[in-house]
Amino acid sequence: MKVSVLLLTYNEEKNLPLCLNALSWCDDIVVVDSGSSDRTMEIARTAGARILLRSFDSFADQRNHGLQFGDFRHDWVLHLDADEIVTPEFKASLDALKPTEGIDAYQVPSKMMFLGRWLKHAGMWPVYQVRLGHKDKLRFIQVGHGQREAIPPTRIGMFHEPYLHYSFSHGLAAWLRKHVRYADDEARLIISSRYEADMEMAAVSDGSAVSFKRRRLKRLANRLPLFCRPPARFCYIYIIRQGFRDGIRGLTYAFMLSIYESMISLIAYEQIWIKKNKAID
Repeated sequence: MKVSVLLLTYNEEKNLPLCLNALSWCDDIVVVDSGSSDRTMEIARTAGARILLRSFDSFADQRNHGLQFGDFRHDWVLHLDADEIVTPEFKASLDALKPTEGIDAYQVPSKMMFLGRWLKHAGMWPVYQVRLGHKDKLRFIQVGHGQREAIPPTRIGMFHEPYLHYSFSHGLAAWLRKHVRYADDEARLIISSRYEADMEMAAVSDGSAVSFKRRRLKRLANRLPLFCRPPARFCYIYIIRQGFRDGIRGLTYAFMLSIYESMISLIAYEQIWIKKNKAID
């Protein structure tokens, strides 16, 4: 399969060279940039990528904007961020892929890289997202802080070769600052999920795809008492998913995710308190 690549960037001069170097085989790369003030756009242009500028509002809208205005050379588009790197094995599997009739997109796994190593257990391998799709048929919707495909599960296939995700490439402090912003979106999702029916989950009948199972699990977690969530997240990552087998990296990552859950719970508690007091007034 020949593919175009759609990359989302914002001040990624540190990550972008490695990402683009791993894509040297691709003859059609479109970058959707959110207004970088560093050398991101210069690096992209030097590599031959085309650039679309758009102020950031959500990951889904950024990707949809790229799909609408990217004028892609190929019918299939691989969606990446600048801290994600494809391997030679990924490229070989992509070359061998032949789209199946009735399939408009593929779930793709990623390996979480942390302090130079793969977090096989704490990173909850395998984690799948829809990242490969037909340019005219795949679109995204925003859910929490991330995006989700807006096509039926029956039209989604599985691509099993992973890419590498260097989520901590800007350092742990930058990761925490970013997740402070994400926590607000996740808190709103928790509140809405407690009061609204999830029609999408009812539409998933077989539960065979890994990402759909994870969504069900997240849905159940959203029902937990707010202040049970941080220790539950730590126990799930470190004990149930055997994050302890990743050594100090697994312990660190499980602890960081519990901090993230604490931020989400605090913000959700505040928003629920505000709603209740408005109702009383």
